[in-house]
Amino acid sequence: MDFRSLGLIDPIAKALDEQGYTNPTPIQQGAIPPALAGRDVLGCAQTGTGKTCAFATPILQRLNGPAPTPRVIRALILTPTRELAIQIQDSFEAYGRHLSLRSAVIFGGVGQQPQVDKINRGLDVLVATPGRLLDLHGQGLLDLGHIEIFVLDEADRMLDMGFIHDVRRIIKLLPTRKQTLFFSATMPPEVMDLVNSLLHDYAKVEVDPVSSPVEVIRQSLYYVDKANKTKLLAHLLDEQNIPSALVFSRTKHGANRIAQDLNKQGIRAAAIHGNKSQTARVQALNDFKAGRVRVLVATDIAARGIDIEQLPCVFNYNLPDVPETYVHRIGRTGRAGHEGIAISFCQFDERDELKGVEKLLGRAIPVVEDHPWPMANFAPPQRDKRGRPINAEDAEARAAAKERRRARQAGQDAMPQQEGEAPEGGAKRSRRRKRSGAAAAQPGAPSARLDETTAQPERERPSGRGVRQGKLSDTVPRDPAMPTTDFYKPNPLDSDVIMDATARLLASSRRPSAQGQKQPGRAARKEQPARQEEKTRQSKSGRSGGGKAGAQSVLPPSLSRKRKRRRDDRPRPIEAPLRSNRQKDSTQHKSLMRPYYIGHDED
Repeated sequence: MDFRSLGLIDPIAKALDEQGYTNPTPIQQGAIPPALAGRDVLGCAQTGTGKTCAFATPILQRLNGPAPTPRVIRALILTPTRELAIQIQDSFEAYGRHLSLRSAVIFGGVGQQPQVDKINRGLDVLVATPGRLLDLHGQGLLDLGHIEIFVLDEADRMLDMGFIHDVRRIIKLLPTRKQTLFFSATMPPEVMDLVNSLLHDYAKVEVDPVSSPVEVIRQSLYYVDKANKTKLLAHLLDEQNIPSALVFSRTKHGANRIAQDLNKQGIRAAAIHGNKSQTARVQALNDFKAGRVRVLVATDIAARGIDIEQLPCVFNYNLPDVPETYVHRIGRTGRAGHEGIAISFCQFDERDELKGVEKLLGRAIPVVEDHPWPMANFAPPQRDKRGRPINAEDAEARAAAKERRRARQAGQDAMPQQEGEAPEGGAKRSRRRKRSGAAAAQPGAPSARLDETTAQPERERPSGRGVRQGKLSDTVPRDPAMPTTDFYKPNPLDSDVIMDATARLLASSRRPSAQGQKQPGRAARKEQPARQEEKTRQSKSGRSGGGKAGAQSVLPPSLSRKRKRRRDDRPRPIEAPLRSNRQKDSTQHKSLMRPYYIGHDED
C-alpha cells in the first residue's frame, strides 16, 4: 500500500516520496482516509509512529485550491512545546512544497514582531503553542474566527504541563463548526473528558496498546551509584562506540552538570531545558542534529516531539517519576522502523520508579551487572518531616538554586564597587550628589538654596503620617536644575487627623469672627486662663448645690444646649479657635491631642 491509495493527491505523494516515505504506518493508514472525508479523528498511538504526517497531509489536501482574499488562518495546530511546534512546521513545509499554501509557527521565548509580520502577510496554516497564541489574540493581532480544521497534538502532554486550561480557553475562541483532529499517546480521564466535549461522530484510530514501548528498542538497566553515573555514561559511549546519544536528566541543574562533566572528559555535549533561552535551545538542537555535538542532555521538556532521524541511543540518567514518561523518552530512538537502544541507570533510591516503569511495560528490564562501577551504596534515602523520601537530585538542585540566589545577591551588593553601578535608590542618590557637586563648582551658580535642593538625595519621609503618592523622579527624567519633589499627603483616615477635624467642628462659637471683628491682643489672651478658671469654679459650685439652673457644662454650646431650631435661624460659620503662639496643632504635635475649645497656654 502506498500513499496514493489512501486518497492523497499527486503533489503531496510526490513530496512524501522525496522525503523517503514509501509505505504508510498504521496510524497513517487509519487516520488519513476519515480526515480527508472531513470527519473528526481521535488518534491514539505511541510517539514516533508518524502522527504528524497523519494529520498534516489531509489538512494540506483539504485546503488546497484557490486561496480566499484576503488570506485567513483556516487550520490551527496546537502543540505543547516549542521544539515540537518547529518540527511540525518543518513537516508542513516539506509535505506542501509543491502546493501554494502558506504556513507559519508562533511560540514564546522570542520576539513577537517577526511572527506578527508573517500573520499580517496572510497564512493558511498556523502552528502554535498555547501561551503565545493567547497572547497575540489578546492583543488583537490574531483572528481565529475562520478556523476550519483544528488539531490538538500531544493532548496528554498538554495535561502534564498544565496547559489544559489554556486549551479550553482557545477552544472557546474557535468557530463551533469545524473539523477536529485529536492525537494523544495516553488517554487519562481528563483527556477523555476533553474528547467527549470536543469531538462529534469521530473515527477512533488506535494502533497499539496505550503507552506500549516500540518493540524494536533494545532496553537495558544498570545499577550504579549517583556519584558514578557520569563515569559509566562516558564509559558506555566509548565502549559501545555510540556516535550520538540523547541523555535525559531529572532536573535542569543536573542537565547542566552532566554536560559540563562530559565536556571535561572530551565528549562534546550540550544541555537543553526550560531555563535556556529559545535561541540557545534551537542552537543546541541544530548542533546535535548536524553532528557538531555528540551528546544532548535534556529534561523531560524534550521527551516528546523532538524528531531526530536515526537517533541510535537514549540514556535515562535518572528514572522519571511518571512511568509513561519513560515510554516517551525511549521513543526518541527506534523511529520509522529503525533499531534503537535505551539504557537506564538506577541508583538505590530510584527503585520505586523502576517498579512503576516495569509494571507499565508488563515485564522486567534486562539488568547488566558486568560494568566497572556496580552499586555499593545501599543506605536508605533521607526523608522529610512528613516521612516522604527525599530525592538526591532534587535536593542538589534546590541547594544549587539557593547558592545561585546568594551569588546574585552578593553580586548586586558588590556591583557599585566592581562595575561603577549602584543598586536601586543608591544610584539616584549618588547621581544627585554628583550633580549637586558639579553645580556648586560651576561659577555663577543660581543660588545656594537651589544647590541644596538639587543636592538633596531624596526628601526624607515626613516624621508624621502620610500616604505615599509617588515620586516625580519615578516617571520624569531628572534635570540637574530640577528640585527634588516628593509627594506626601496627610492620610485623611489617620486617627489623629480625624480627631483634629472633629475638634475643629466642635470649636466654640464664642470667639469673634475673623471677618467681623479683630482678634484680641496679647493682654486679652493672657486674661483667658483666669476667666476660664472662674467659670470652672462657678460650674462646680453650681453642681454641688444640686440646682439645675446653676449647672454649667464644659462642652461647647453646640452640644451642651438643646433647643428647637427656628425658621429664621441660619447656620453660623465655624470660627477658627484661638490659640496662643506656642500652642501646637495636632498635626504638628503627633503624640498629644489638644482640644481646641479649651484655650490653655503651654507652659
